[in-house]
Amino acid sequence: MSGSVNRPSARDSTDGDGRFRLRGWHVAVIATLAALFLLFYEGLWGDPSAIPTVLINTPAPTFTGPDVVSSAPIDLAQYRGKVVLLNFWASWCQECRVEHENLLALYSQFRNNPDFVMLGVNYQDKLDDARDYLKVYGAPFQHVRDFKGTISIDYGVYGVPETFIIDKQGVIRHKQVGPIVGPSYALLTERVLPTLLQDPAPNAS
Repeated sequence: MSGSVNRPSARDSTDGDGRFRLRGWHVAVIATLAALFLLFYEGLWGDPSAIPTVLINTPAPTFTGPDVVSSAPIDLAQYRGKVVLLNFWASWCQECRVEHENLLALYSQFRNNPDFVMLGVNYQDKLDDARDYLKVYGAPFQHVRDFKGTISIDYGVYGVPETFIIDKQGVIRHKQVGPIVGPSYALLTERVLPTLLQDPAPNAS
């Protein structure tokens, strides 16, 4: 019939020999789905220690709490001018047990440096369980009990273990999410801590 308009049919997406021909919007959809898949994959299998934190290069939140073993007060402010390794842990945390031997080795390596302090923060735990844990696995450094959860909230902790390194000026310089093992242990002992310990104290001339 004259004057009729030929409309594209469903077969227009194929060429003459019946093979499928991609159009521009097909490519865009495929690229978008691929990008979303990669983001999902990284979220599941990416390195959790690479998660950034807004606290890096900001003053470390101060706190006071009772020692897990002696109940004596521990005040972070008393360690101003020292490099502080702050490790959040719990007796029910399996990964905390995995890293504990490395924490002991790390403490042994730096304990004689007068500018080094290591503190544990007991996270969402029962006091008796925490004390039993330290008896079994060893506790050569102090551990503060976060019985109200305020320390963990101030540091943005959402799981254990997590570790923060605070410099002599009281500023957070490094955060480790997950156990200190393998490359993360080497990074702390060979680069992060030695570098910060070499920096002058705030009151140095």
